[in-house]
Amino acid sequence: MYNFCTLFETNYLSRGIALYETLEKQCESFHLYIFAFNDKSFEVLNKLALKHATIISLQEFENQELLAVKDDRSVGEYCWTCTSSTIKYCLDKYNLEECTYLDADLYFFSSPKVLFDELGNNSTLITSHRYTPEYDQTDLAGKYCVQFMVFKNNNEGLEVLNWWVNACLDWCYARAEDGKFGDQKYLDNWTSQFKGVHELNHLGGGIAPWNVQQYDVSKKDGKLVGIEKKSKNKFDAVFYHFHNLKFIENDKIELGEYVLTNEQIELFYKPYIQHLYQIKERIRKIDSSFDANGTKPSSRTFRSRAKLIKRRVKGNYNIYKKEYFLK
Repeated sequence: MYNFCTLFETNYLSRGIALYETLEKQCESFHLYIFAFNDKSFEVLNKLALKHATIISLQEFENQELLAVKDDRSVGEYCWTCTSSTIKYCLDKYNLEECTYLDADLYFFSSPKVLFDELGNNSTLITSHRYTPEYDQTDLAGKYCVQFMVFKNNNEGLEVLNWWVNACLDWCYARAEDGKFGDQKYLDNWTSQFKGVHELNHLGGGIAPWNVQQYDVSKKDGKLVGIEKKSKNKFDAVFYHFHNLKFIENDKIELGEYVLTNEQIELFYKPYIQHLYQIKERIRKIDSSFDANGTKPSSRTFRSRAKLIKRRVKGNYNIYKKEYFLK
């Protein structure tokens, strides 16, 4: 059985549930430990009675070390600070043999078994951003992405995890400083700093808007199959990271400032967004007091008309009406 953990609050509620439901579809046996980062998300998640999930409240999870730094960090920075501690909490409290952290905006298109098989006898698995050159932010955000990380509950795995927990408690901010950035740039030296840390090779684990330009993707026999343009290597798409996807008032959706082909939008974004809207409607029947897609005011998103024009010229405008995805 695969043991996963993730964290989110109401603005990401539909994404988190979509993640859970793709795991139901793609995994024969799994359990997802969900850390609800506000009371409303905890309440709604419990009402959903997810069969393969344990819902953990912020009050239950937070310890004195986390509370001591909470007021010094923004909401986003505090989530980053807590990521490593959620993994440790699951390993300790539930005595798991291993635990895999997942970002809430991941979506699985095939079984993750191949990723776990690659880990083998190693104790920690990390995934590279694999940036397309024009989007390369390695110097700022780091080589690796905190999106899919496996830690075994053994000496090697715990050495890495405990080091990361302490580092994030000490410093975890949304700025570059002394070779650090958030919780993420700490990973840069792990393969040489610690034993048993493996960098994932499988290209299907970690497809994202910052690297999808390197692949040709098509649907064959119900599966998404990719070919790396440079090497011509073929791979099954395991999961896609829907980074920077935004729902905006007046039924608009932004896919981020990346160049995406119509085919990539059709194969990845369309089914995902359709799923999110379906979940939003289901949640509305349980609690209509909030928007499970986290819709944002347009004034906070489209601040510069000149920037939007520039994006049109560059081919990364990526702002669509809701009907485009639901038709």
